[in-house]
Amino acid sequence: MSSGPRTPYLVVDVPRMEANISRTATAAASAGVLLRPHVKTHKCVEIATRQLEAGATGITVATVGEAEVFVDHGFDDVFVAYPLWPDEHRGARLRALAERATLAVGVDGVESAERLGRLVPGLAVLVEVDSGQHRSGGPPGQAGTVAAAAARSGLDVRGAFTFPGHGYDPVGRESAARDEAAALEAAARSMRAEGVEPRVLSGGSTPTLEGGLQAGVATELRPGVYALNDAQQWELGVASPDELAITCRATVVSNAGGRWVLDSGAKALGADRAAYNTGFGRLLDRPGARIVQLSEHHAVVEGYADPPPLGGEVRVVPNHVCVAVNLADTLWADHGTGELEPWAVAARGRNS
Repeated sequence: MSSGPRTPYLVVDVPRMEANISRTATAAASAGVLLRPHVKTHKCVEIATRQLEAGATGITVATVGEAEVFVDHGFDDVFVAYPLWPDEHRGARLRALAERATLAVGVDGVESAERLGRLVPGLAVLVEVDSGQHRSGGPPGQAGTVAAAAARSGLDVRGAFTFPGHGYDPVGRESAARDEAAALEAAARSMRAEGVEPRVLSGGSTPTLEGGLQAGVATELRPGVYALNDAQQWELGVASPDELAITCRATVVSNAGGRWVLDSGAKALGADRAAYNTGFGRLLDRPGARIVQLSEHHAVVEGYADPPPLGGEVRVVPNHVCVAVNLADTLWADHGTGELEPWAVAARGRNS
């Protein structure tokens, strides 16, 4: 019996992934913009290493735990793109990280800036501003107030950052990129008015990457999904099918009642479905098919022109790669040789 993985499992098409990484690195270099890829997408040392080898200036993470994993593996320039509100324990962890790597974190309010200054004096920070997603981040015009408070608290204010997440919209990518640029420009003006010179203006998402590079405002961009892509990027028109570098291998386990059922349920794919998604996942080799119903261990597929037999394997493109990867312990790297190499999802579960 083969010792290889059993479905459902995630496979990375390494040549496609490396092409995605290289293409994006070249575009950023041509625009004179630094790349700081968000590794929460893959949480994988092997992929992040390739991104650095392609020219990335450092990495972005979402949590202190993710930062610890990557610093433990030798990564020495890390930005935690999150408005932290640390307690004493997390403050101690940040101090330890700052002794081992070039570390920066996000801050979006005066109170959190003062708290960070007490717990981690000298820590580098970027002020988060809201460019339209209306999540965390304050008004760009108030970035100077936060920056000045951070500087008074003994923090090293590097600049400002934003996430144009509202660019996950089939008709809103270009306008979101413009919003990103306008927010960063306004934040920079506000900071300069308070005597704080922004050295970094950081933005980025995969859907708005092209617009962000063209705008000429951001000094660095932080896309994450671009290395692997997913069904969201496919349906947004950001990625073509030959740029989809991750799939979930699944087995057809039932065709009762004319319903084709795969073993890649929500516990393998994740259950995210944006308003523009046409299903709970796509089939790479059968673009007309859709996962129309999802349970924990069942994926019901419709739209097969030539349905596979019972026991057949198919390649499912997850809607949201970040969620699917977070459900797996291992990514199976396909180098095009027929053999699969296990890559650990090293930062899986490091949510704090």
